[in-house]
Amino acid sequence: MFDFFSNLAVGLGVAVTPTNLALCFVGCLLGTLVGVLPGVGPIATIAILLPITFGLEPVSALIMLSGIYYGAQYGGSTSSILLNIPGESSAVVTALDGHQMARKGQAGIALGISAIGSFFAGTVATVVIAALAGPLTEVALVFGPAEYFSLMVMGLSFAVLLARGSVIKAIAMILVGVLLSTIGPDLTTGQNRMTFGFDWLADGLDVAVIGMGLFGIAEVFRNLENVEHREVVKGVIGRLLPGRDELKQSVKPILRGTILGGILGILPGNGAVLGPFASYTLEKRLARDPSRFGRGAIEGVAGPESANNAGAQTSFIPLLTLGIPPNAVMALMVGAMTLHGIVPGPQVMTKMPDLFWGLVASMWIGNLMLLVINLPLIGIWVKLLQVPYRLMFVGIMIFCCIGVYSLNRDPADVIILMVLALAGYTLVKFEFEPAPLTLGFVLGKMMEENLRQALIISRGSAMTFIERPVSVGLLVVAVLMLCLAILPKIRNGRDAVFVED
Repeated sequence: MFDFFSNLAVGLGVAVTPTNLALCFVGCLLGTLVGVLPGVGPIATIAILLPITFGLEPVSALIMLSGIYYGAQYGGSTSSILLNIPGESSAVVTALDGHQMARKGQAGIALGISAIGSFFAGTVATVVIAALAGPLTEVALVFGPAEYFSLMVMGLSFAVLLARGSVIKAIAMILVGVLLSTIGPDLTTGQNRMTFGFDWLADGLDVAVIGMGLFGIAEVFRNLENVEHREVVKGVIGRLLPGRDELKQSVKPILRGTILGGILGILPGNGAVLGPFASYTLEKRLARDPSRFGRGAIEGVAGPESANNAGAQTSFIPLLTLGIPPNAVMALMVGAMTLHGIVPGPQVMTKMPDLFWGLVASMWIGNLMLLVINLPLIGIWVKLLQVPYRLMFVGIMIFCCIGVYSLNRDPADVIILMVLALAGYTLVKFEFEPAPLTLGFVLGKMMEENLRQALIISRGSAMTFIERPVSVGLLVVAVLMLCLAILPKIRNGRDAVFVED
């Protein structure tokens, strides 16, 4: 217990420096903007803003990028409630009852309970990260290459189970991502692979370029084909602080949403996105009168918003302790850490405690900042919701091109960006989800490295993955997850979580 508080004291000493406080605020503010303005999600924003962090200290860069992520999760409720247009996918459920509350003149209460639930969930999730970090890091330190390889296979199987849409398409996207990760020099011989003679592919693809292409520019293309129609709820927003009755109705959903979202956020794949959907389904089943849901039930806002923010923050646990990104956003965070010379994994906590605990402490500060940013500035967010898309999209495309060019000062990267943007747009048109591809790309490099190391240690024997108890246990879980994913009953239930009538 003493170590716990002494570590947090170290983290607070890092997080409260003027520079880190300012960057935490900027990250939270930008994240809120991302959540409020429909059309650009946190994945695209982190990819777009990644070049800005190149000149920063590693801990400052991660604090800023983290603020963008959970800020986007936090702020996505505003456009869902006032506009009935979710800023990003995890805010979809909030629109079901939040917008109905706004139409009844209860927009302020919906926004207020959303902010309170998110703040509570984020605070609890930060405590969970701090508490679990030590034990998980100790476990990870005894993992060898075989265990890490099996752990990543299990992570990808979870990604298949939790991804939206077709199981076959999710598997295909992961395999494409793993295949793309092999472009560039061979890890052992250094000989180029899959470059087709192009020198500009000799160093492989960059995760930032993939993120900007598949999520940044492709998102612009997807939005341009839709007719712009936005109608902000008319009338007064009303009081932001819920009354005693509203709080009484919301306490249990907030607690359940925090627990459910926190657990699902740790899972690889779409765990953090699944949390709000699962919370809404749970609250609807527990309600005495389920018919209230979809017509302005405050529980339909409190539970999902709490799950949303809890999942956003607990998704840092596998990244910081095991070095395994559980979703596409964390995959980009791996890219950010790599660019700053940080190897994600258990050694971050043991060799760079200032960075680890500084990031954890900044989450507490960031949650407090988000509460301050969201509630008093509702009027400003309402005005920003009226900004035309066409003005946003030109700036996004220019910023993406400048950011990609700044990575290596190579015009070929801009060409790759546009090819990936067209590919991302096409994939979504054919109902392929790009997020598993990004996860497969990042984990693919790690899997190849650990696979080779395990085979070298075992002198080429693949039995090493079965002979080691932890490794075989993880592989069994992976097989079970894939079997569950293809079972008709599980598959139908899995799809139903993401769809509410």
